[in-house]
Amino acid sequence: MKIFPYLVSMICSLLISQTLAAAALPTPTPPPVSAGSYIVMDFNSGKVLTEKKTDERMEPASITKLMTAYVIFTEIKAGRIQLTDQVLISKRSRSMIGSRSFIEAGSRVSVDDLLHGMIIQSGNDATVALAEHAAGSEETFVSLMNQHAAKLGMAGTHFVNSTGLPDKKHYSTARDIAILARAVIKEFPEFYPLYAQKKFTYNGITQHNRNLLLWRDDSVDGLKTGHTDSAGYCLVSSAMRDNMRLITVVLGDKSENKRAVSSLALLNYGFRFFETRKLYAAGQVLKKIRVWKGDREQLPVGLNRDLYLTLPRGSFQNLKASVKLPAQQMAPISKGKTLGTLNISSDTILVSEQSLIALNDVNEGGIWTRLSDSVLLWFE
Repeated sequence: MKIFPYLVSMICSLLISQTLAAAALPTPTPPPVSAGSYIVMDFNSGKVLTEKKTDERMEPASITKLMTAYVIFTEIKAGRIQLTDQVLISKRSRSMIGSRSFIEAGSRVSVDDLLHGMIIQSGNDATVALAEHAAGSEETFVSLMNQHAAKLGMAGTHFVNSTGLPDKKHYSTARDIAILARAVIKEFPEFYPLYAQKKFTYNGITQHNRNLLLWRDDSVDGLKTGHTDSAGYCLVSSAMRDNMRLITVVLGDKSENKRAVSSLALLNYGFRFFETRKLYAAGQVLKKIRVWKGDREQLPVGLNRDLYLTLPRGSFQNLKASVKLPAQQMAPISKGKTLGTLNISSDTILVSEQSLIALNDVNEGGIWTRLSDSVLLWFE
């Protein structure tokens, strides 16, 4: 019998294990907010729940310091700088206008204190001092910022300074800032608690975090405020409720209070009408397939990352999962090779399509295995 070429066929169709008794809730329109641009994104799935002018270029003001911190965290993680490094404060960093940490030119301040000054106090002086320490000059540091932005997929962003002071060539978007906030939380959990600190004292001066939501909602634990006359009032927030984390970005709002009110309204909307569940874990065996002419017959397949879905509340009861794989797999197969797809659907609508990968290597079998499998394949 002729050996069939690779044929894609349904292998299994399984109901998602957990169901909800309640019917899916209708999803209302988002609350009216005064921000010029905004986005609500689920942290785990990356799903955008609601948005307005998400890709419009806008001034990020001091939200820029999220990227400054991201670069500094990266340098610390790589071992190129240390929290205990004593940074010599330059006259340039000391002379920065805007919000300050009141560091003195010619003094030495630890990277740790400068991070606190930048994140909690939004100090422009601390920010430039960190940039100069990490890259030799702020200009060189900015090139690192733009390289990291490109790597993260922040296509609508360009930086010209580390602080967020106004410049026509310095811009970002609500979507890009949400992507950045998600990366900060995910990649640097050891530093993320800094964003929840309500105050910091340096040089005998105590300053409070400008994120009003840290006082208004216990579920909020970050991230960053921003304000200039031209940018308006901006706020990136993140909150965790019942193991679901949301990120909101509001840009160009009308006042310090308005940006807090807008952000909290958007957070409440997302948590009330949506839910996120982890369906499958990275490396979880979703199917074992027959491999021909290899040193083993069975090969487990699964996902290379955790699969989270965010849907309107009550929608998970309608989900079905199906695995699509070629009818025949021949050795050798390398671990991590894409072999098929996992499709998650609700009724007839495809909700998610994920690549299925080999979870192990399968080497070519011996001559006897290859010969016997060749014979057996004639009868398949």
